[in-house]
Amino acid sequence: MQHERKTIITSLKKAKGTLEKVIEMAENDVYCADVAHQINAAMGLLKSANRELMRDHLLCCGKKKLSSDNPREVDAFIDELLRTWDVATRK
Repeated sequence: MQHERKTIITSLKKAKGTLEKVIEMAENDVYCADVAHQINAAMGLLKSANRELMRDHLLCCGKKKLSSDNPREVDAFIDELLRTWDVATRK
């Protein structure tokens, strides 16, 4: 789990650096297509980090909660996943 966490943090830091670059580019009136390219790169890094984080969450917390004898705990976890899915797929 620790290796995955390091990968997630690395992706988040790269996204942060890319966003800082995007802001600088926008402030300096850099060509719009170049700015858009960097925005897409940041979004890709964030999507990758989110996917890995959700994978870890399902393997760790999800296994425990979905195998719980408490139906409320199972339902709450499923609702949590659906809320996360809804936000991630919102356009």
